[in-house]
Amino acid sequence: MRSFRLGSAFGIPVKLDITFLLVLPLFGWLISTQVEEMVSVLNSLLSLQLDVAILTAGPMPLVVGMIAAIGLFTGVLLHEFGHALVAIHYGFPIESITLWFLGGIAQLSDQPEDWQAELRIAIAGPLVSIGLGIGLYLVLFVIPATMNVLGFLVAYLAVINLALAAFNMLPGFPMDGGRVLRALLARKRTFARATHLAAEVGKGVAIILGILGLFSFNIILIAIAFFIYIGAAGESQQTTLKAAFEGVSVADVMTKAESVMTTEPDRSVADLIESMFRHRYTGFPVERHDEIIGIVTLSDAREVDPVERDAYTVRDIMSPDPKTIEASANAASALERMQKESIGRLLVVDDRGEMAGLLSRTDLMRAFEIIKTSGLQPEDRGFEPNQRFVDGSPDSPRW
Repeated sequence: MRSFRLGSAFGIPVKLDITFLLVLPLFGWLISTQVEEMVSVLNSLLSLQLDVAILTAGPMPLVVGMIAAIGLFTGVLLHEFGHALVAIHYGFPIESITLWFLGGIAQLSDQPEDWQAELRIAIAGPLVSIGLGIGLYLVLFVIPATMNVLGFLVAYLAVINLALAAFNMLPGFPMDGGRVLRALLARKRTFARATHLAAEVGKGVAIILGILGLFSFNIILIAIAFFIYIGAAGESQQTTLKAAFEGVSVADVMTKAESVMTTEPDRSVADLIESMFRHRYTGFPVERHDEIIGIVTLSDAREVDPVERDAYTVRDIMSPDPKTIEASANAASALERMQKESIGRLLVVDDRGEMAGLLSRTDLMRAFEIIKTSGLQPEDRGFEPNQRFVDGSPDSPRW
């Protein structure tokens, strides 16, 4: 989804996902339909004397609902800043904080693997929410009883922030509680194993929330359950890959330059596709006078109408600025970059900036399967580049 930059604080960009702009009025309306019920709950729970007649007169419920919804997401934003500032303290820069329809996300540049650092980062958000809840509750003591609207909003946000803290502490990895669980599990286990266990618990919590959402016809709860399940599975997979590729560089899994097939910029698209079919390649670096000037893929070729492929050349459809990565980079970081940028291959360059080889997702996944099957530990992976994982044959299927 597209996001819009709202501003920044503490050097951290704050973004609004388009889903947030769509869901904010919905939350305001939902809160407005519950004003009468919430007045009864708040009066009973906090010993208040809110006048339900004033709060439900005319358009007042909608006004109160929208202000409460804005206050709710402001609390979510502060919750995420709690995570972000502690993460920065431990040396993990924050790329951005984004508000979307299920709350907020503080995007860390890297994942802390020290259990104490993760524990403190994970618990910081709920502590901020608890602090907000207690602080707003104390404010109630200085608000005159006649200020019903203000009293309702402060009381509602006090309770909702405490509820937000409690909900986030459920062990539904990758929620805060799930990350706390992983941190505690990682005290005596490897980070990958702790992630796997926390993810399995998170999937169980997601299934329970999903069932509750179905029986209560709560679409938001079902959506939260879905994203917890997907998030747990995804992060578990990412951590497993990262652990498997410990000590493995791009040079270890790439196809070396002398084994990489290239194509010429003046070649027709029809001829290119025929070559892809013949060699079972779906991408080629484009070379001119011993210089790589771009990269062309099957997806690029497919955009040309079949009847016009003889008239178009590789130059017309290639990407003139191929994505590159250093041969010394870690293989896991290469895969993460491919996933983040939605690309299937990277041009590998040496310390002089010249092409050292080509790396594809297939190379990485083949290496992962071999490591997983062999059970090789990082200290046992002494091999020459391209020796263990890729045979270098131009006839082997690559992408």
